[in-house]
Amino acid sequence: MDQNVAPWRVALTRTTENFLTSRKRKKIRRIEKQKKKNVILDWVEAFIWAAFVVLLVNQYLLQAYKIPTGSMIETLLENDRIFVNKAVYGPELLPGLVKLPGFVVPTRNEVVIFENPAYIGRGTAFDVLQRIVYMMTLSLVDIDTDRDGRPRAQFLIKRAVGVDHDRFRQVNGNLMIRPHGEVEWYTESEFQRIAGIEYGVRRILRPEHYETILRAGRARAYETSGLAVAPDDSVALREYGRNILYDSFAFEEARAATQLAITPHDRRASMRFEASRAGWYIPEGRMFTLGDNRDNSQDGRNFGPVRSDRVLGRAMFRYWPLARIGLVR
Repeated sequence: MDQNVAPWRVALTRTTENFLTSRKRKKIRRIEKQKKKNVILDWVEAFIWAAFVVLLVNQYLLQAYKIPTGSMIETLLENDRIFVNKAVYGPELLPGLVKLPGFVVPTRNEVVIFENPAYIGRGTAFDVLQRIVYMMTLSLVDIDTDRDGRPRAQFLIKRAVGVDHDRFRQVNGNLMIRPHGEVEWYTESEFQRIAGIEYGVRRILRPEHYETILRAGRARAYETSGLAVAPDDSVALREYGRNILYDSFAFEEARAATQLAITPHDRRASMRFEASRAGWYIPEGRMFTLGDNRDNSQDGRNFGPVRSDRVLGRAMFRYWPLARIGLVR
């Protein structure tokens, strides 16, 4: 080596050579290790990473969801599969735990998903595991089943029909709305036109069915009061009991009204009648969620308004079956 070369240059050259040599050796070892690696382990590693990515996407961005019932016909059919936008309202930090803030709050007319208020969990650990399995399999596997092997309805998907301070009542199954600040009641179709929104409502019960329902409610009131029931009313009560689909709200209103007429001095009868006529009031920060298939839906009429900050996501896109692929409106 040239004696005139500065010592620092010699040191720099040796350090660089050592670094490059070490780097090359590590690369060679990595290649050799990869050659010896088990193919099965490669697949397992790839699957774990893919599952991890799917889990992250499902938890924080988009979640696959299977429609469990026909409560949203015609908008969504039973067994339709959709993607739910979870980022828009704020995802949960962990399944079933702390909810992060979102970009917007749920508004009227949106199809939303939320936890069933009547659902009873099996413990935090099981709930987290169930939701992880459900998300990782894109809703194909649900380990949360009842004794008959049917999935339990942990989540519900409904339309947000009402918001803060709205009032609702039903007349023969038809929804009446009194928006916040209004004194007049509107039919659902009238309110849609005024509010500039549009969605379909499916009715199964026909006007003539309500004659039977009202007679049945009247018969039940006479029956519980120990009074003679008219033959036609008795027939209506038996027919009402055999029907799978019926309007329990109209039945209860007819029973409460008849009971009050029988015992006008009964304070409890008066309170039941007033409650049946009052309908539903939506407090601040809550939403009134209903199924579009109005006569075959367990919804806000049964469990009351849902907290807006507990809405988990907005239905966005139907991806199965292919014949029905498209946006959810």
